[in-house]
Amino acid sequence: MTSATKVFTELWSELTPRQKEILTGRFGLDKSGERQTLAALGARYGVTRERVRQIEAAGIALLKTKIASDMTSEEMVARTRKFLKENGGVAREEALLADLNKFVDGLTRNHLALFLESSKSFFHYPEDRHFASFYYLDKEHLKTATAFIQQWASVLKSKRNEIFGGHYGKELEAFVKKSGIPAMHAASWLSITKKITTSSYGDVGLAEWAEIQPKTVRDRIYLTLKKKGEPLHFRAIAKLINEQGLARPASAPTVHNELIKDERFVLVGRGTYALAEHGYEPGTAREVIERILKKNGALRPKDIMLAVLKERFFKPNTILVNLQNKSFFKRLGDGTYKVRES
Repeated sequence: MTSATKVFTELWSELTPRQKEILTGRFGLDKSGERQTLAALGARYGVTRERVRQIEAAGIALLKTKIASDMTSEEMVARTRKFLKENGGVAREEALLADLNKFVDGLTRNHLALFLESSKSFFHYPEDRHFASFYYLDKEHLKTATAFIQQWASVLKSKRNEIFGGHYGKELEAFVKKSGIPAMHAASWLSITKKITTSSYGDVGLAEWAEIQPKTVRDRIYLTLKKKGEPLHFRAIAKLINEQGLARPASAPTVHNELIKDERFVLVGRGTYALAEHGYEPGTAREVIERILKKNGALRPKDIMLAVLKERFFKPNTILVNLQNKSFFKRLGDGTYKVRES
């Protein structure tokens, strides 16, 4: 294995000192790793931006010639193209760098950027709000990869329940098999998109889903209750949100205010809330008892209490006191209670 320093020292052997300085600055090859603008370099060397651009172009032209005749450089180009082909013509920058570092130790993304600019053997897509930084062989491969990502995203939208039922991997495997695409290609393509991501809980899905990438305190409350699957006090919810590091800290009072405003959250005890979708329904102790009796018919006090406590955190005495309200409930001869008919 050779080193990146050795490779680029040999490649730069025919460049002038000024060309080396300009390329080092433009591609961030010094210790700072920061790429500098034409204007900044022009100010440093007392020349115009256009002159810096000319020096850069001349240096890159020399590098292109050198790369074509350098055995190590040719091997780098071959390895890069081979890796991209194995991954469906598109690969995330980190993945490509990891593979190339098996051949050239210490190779950085800035080295790779200069190598690309000089060899013109493959292409780079810089990170933006839609994609992570990646490399690709040609426009045709790029088109195929982005079309696959869009198709899978559409499938996810139609299978939201299955995805949150823990079947992301199963659904993706079926989709890839149906598409007739090698699994390795699909994995590489999906690695570049920001449309599909992983939540702090390890769930994979569309970034636009609140369960995957919550944007508001209310979204984070919902995600926390959904993942815990049980009622929580508003202070415990705030603590869990902050432990996840999802965004700026959420105060307990703010969490409480959001819980009050949203019908998805049901108050089941003093300061304790649950999700309505988990089977919890709002209502006073009397209303909960009434609902249970209407659904199940006459029940004994013990059974009523157990049924109420499954969905609400009332004190047993509170349930019994409400059950004694003769305006709403009637005690039958066998000791059971039913809703009093109006």
